[in-house]
Amino acid sequence: MSALFTLLPEAVAIAGGTDTAVGDKASILAQLAALFARVYALDQDLVLKRVVEREELGSTGFGRQVAIPHARLPGLVRPVAAIIRLDSPVDFDSADGMPVDIVFGLLSPDGAGATHLHALAAISRMMRDERMHAALVSASGPDVIYSLLSDVIDRDAA
Repeated sequence: MSALFTLLPEAVAIAGGTDTAVGDKASILAQLAALFARVYALDQDLVLKRVVEREELGSTGFGRQVAIPHARLPGLVRPVAAIIRLDSPVDFDSADGMPVDIVFGLLSPDGAGATHLHALAAISRMMRDERMHAALVSASGPDVIYSLLSDVIDRDAA
């Protein structure tokens, strides 16, 4: 999907819809880990452990109702992403104090220093766009969310 990370259509979910239930920050991170495990055949417990360890360093709720939980994981060849749109916003200890309704996860290989940072920066740029955020929040399903993200990533890569 991107030169910087892989996002498969199956890695897009709506919590509170038919895909998953909404809960607190811990349950959202657990749902994200389960999504990564199912779609990319990763160890769910290890994914959750790494994401929680990163979250303990400081919230990945970066503001504007978006969180970008991320971590490095052994065994990955390139960064992979997953996104959960929350139908009900969840407190994520964000810098701006706003609850989040978009959780965009990123996992990178253990040694991916600059690659990880470039992928995070690309996701951050996408999520700062207020029109994109509004479109993601109002999207009718995971397939529409994937299409919106694909369009932006393809446009930015051109």
